[in-house]
Amino acid sequence: MFESNKNNNHFNMTYALKTLVYLTNLWLKITIGIKKHKILLGTGVLIILLPLLVRFFIWQMVELEPEPITYANKTLEISQQKLNRNIELLNKKLIARRPKSYFLVINSSSNEFSLYKGCQLVKKDKCSTGSYILLKNGDQQQWMFKTPKGEFGIKGKTTAPVWKKPDWAFIEEGLPVPALNHYSRFEYGVLGDYALNLGQGYLIHGTLYQRFLGLPVTHGCIRLNDENLKLVNNALQIGSKVYIY
Repeated sequence: MFESNKNNNHFNMTYALKTLVYLTNLWLKITIGIKKHKILLGTGVLIILLPLLVRFFIWQMVELEPEPITYANKTLEISQQKLNRNIELLNKKLIARRPKSYFLVINSSSNEFSLYKGCQLVKKDKCSTGSYILLKNGDQQQWMFKTPKGEFGIKGKTTAPVWKKPDWAFIEEGLPVPALNHYSRFEYGVLGDYALNLGQGYLIHGTLYQRFLGLPVTHGCIRLNDENLKLVNNALQIGSKVYIY
């Protein structure tokens, strides 16, 4: 639009100049013709035309004066209004997608959890997530101890859970890996009073090392202290959402 106005202004300026030149030439012709006939009419014509020419030229110059600041401000105002409408629309969509019941949010960067019921924050506190340590077993196996990110649903809940140690737990300690159901694989009391299953071997559970809460020290699971674990276990049901980022 501004480019179009600029082109129009250029056209009007050219037209004004051409008109001025034409009228000046006309006045000269009239004056010369009058001189030939020795009549003083040319002076009268000049007196009449000159103020008109000056006014016309000044009017064109004022009319052609651009207003880029006004145009820019108007464009900015329209853009701001459009942005505000988009933000309002996104907020409505976000509220519509927010679960109405309890859900859990895990911040794996700050190692904090937030328990919500709808839009209301119920509890926010420290937790522990994956350490991002890479464990290798020769050239054949390796494990990266990180907490997965994304949207999850509670797939199961266990009271007084027993930890069945995977192969990496023995390799990490430099011990030989026992048979799949060997008694040394089972440890009692290390996961706290409750465990909530997120799938793919990842749990929300308690810990014996509560002084490390707030630090990234786990093998990928999410650790809570005893009080928070009980609160989360009572709030979340099968299918409840857990968001990890």
